Amino acid sequence: MRLIFLKHSFCQPYTIMAILFSMFFAQHSLAQKLNIKNNIFWNTKDGKPIYSQGGGIFTFKDPKTGQEKYYWYGVHYKGGELYRNSPYKTISEASFESVTCYTSTDLVNWTFESDALIKADANEKGKGGWLGRLGVAYLKDIKQYAMFIQHDSGVLIAVADEPTGPFKWHHKISMLDRIGTPNTGDQTVFTDEDTGKSYLVYSYGRGRNKIYLSEIGIKDGKVDLLNVEKVYEGEGREGNCMFKYKDKYYMAASNLYGWDASFAYYLVADNIYGPYTPKNNMLVIEGSEKDYAHVTQTGFFVTLRGTKQETVVYCGDRWADFAGNGLGYNQWVPLSFNGTKPYFNSLDSWNLDAKTGEWEVAINNNWVKNGSFEADRKKMPSPFKPVQTFLIGWENTILKGNKISLDSITSPILNFVNSEEDRKRVLGEKSLNISDKVNFKRQVSQLISSSPYVKLPDGYYTLTANFRNSKGFSKLEMYTESSGKHLTISIKGTHPEWETIHLKRILVIGGRVEIGFKAYGKANAYCHIDDVSLIREL
Repeated sequence: MRLIFLKHSFCQPYTIMAILFSMFFAQHSLAQKLNIKNNIFWNTKDGKPIYSQGGGIFTFKDPKTGQEKYYWYGVHYKGGELYRNSPYKTISEASFESVTCYTSTDLVNWTFESDALIKADANEKGKGGWLGRLGVAYLKDIKQYAMFIQHDSGVLIAVADEPTGPFKWHHKISMLDRIGTPNTGDQTVFTDEDTGKSYLVYSYGRGRNKIYLSEIGIKDGKVDLLNVEKVYEGEGREGNCMFKYKDKYYMAASNLYGWDASFAYYLVADNIYGPYTPKNNMLVIEGSEKDYAHVTQTGFFVTLRGTKQETVVYCGDRWADFAGNGLGYNQWVPLSFNGTKPYFNSLDSWNLDAKTGEWEVAINNNWVKNGSFEADRKKMPSPFKPVQTFLIGWENTILKGNKISLDSITSPILNFVNSEEDRKRVLGEKSLNISDKVNFKRQVSQLISSSPYVKLPDGYYTLTANFRNSKGFSKLEMYTESSGKHLTISIKGTHPEWETIHLKRILVIGGRVEIGFKAYGKANAYCHIDDVSLIREL
């Protein structure tokens, strides 16, 4: 079973022929690759839930067969179960169940192997505590696997004879004498395939304004960190992780937004210890700004050195159980590169051949960015971090009414906090809010177009959205503008409960289409919009 899972759902003849021709070859190509579908909860190939948050993927040989496999480790939180079963309640408790281990040969079909680290072997003196952000390294000197994991105010190191465990408590180290705080900020494990060496990538425990690298090895007879190298000092960052591409080292991280999503940042270097450039000034990965890295924080990366191309897969953490920002804890997308400059391809659905390294956009990809309005979890406009007067990915045009500003007295509120009952019908904590305290005319739109690396294919599309509205509108419509043609569907009357509308047979030519909503209303009239999608018709 692939990573495709249940979701809680007058042109010229030559143009038509071109569309059919491209669809045929897209379908033919699809058969060569396996699908990765984001914005849903994932299952193993036998249909069991995958619970893996804040971890990493590493390549080890299966001790029984000698075959190289991908080993995926992550935390199974009780909250992950609760939210998956009832994704209309945001969970406040992050209690630890186990560190899980899954294996795969293609990065798509996963098999549950074990609870590699269980509570009894992770609890300290019989007590539980925070446990998360982990990775595993193989130490050939002792022929053992070492797991490094954040554990309350320190770093727990557990070891095992096999990659599936069981991992047992080895010792717990304080970082106080090494960096000045007993704990790391966020951390991951990175293994350099060319040298075989593994490193802990981590930040300073307070403020997280410094990032360090430490080689993993044996010291005084124990698995430990052999050195401490500071590679960054600047704005606070979390979700620290790294990857290697075309012999360059990339350091990546997110903003300090708690469980919320943010931009993805990077630095690049020729040597693993740097210097990383721009010095102490992380750059936003282009593409991630359109929807806060597909509503994630940086988690980890997998670099595929395929037979045809080298591909880096961004594996983002969506802490949906604790942030309430949609479905799916794991959001994976491919990166593209212009020289040393990475580009974030924010895709809802894509196909991957892990052996060749080739990938493509899937036909069922939703092309709308931040379509469920979950990237901006705070009320917008927001005078607090992030200070912002717009919704990520969307343009609000005021034709009549109050100006959007940080003035909480006059400014319209751009998003709405969904209730628990709302979330049984629509996704996540937020939806689009179109309203004002005075008579208003508003247009909310998004321009969808080809990027330098992903083409928006020619063809017919369907635009879908969930909505509800009060009385008081003289005009309320969903529209598209493409190829010089304007299509609309009007919403008439009052709709107090969530309903779904579709605008079909939208012809897109030239890799560009504008979608949006127009609302002309009286003071205090409102319309809520959620779960907007633009998907190619088969």
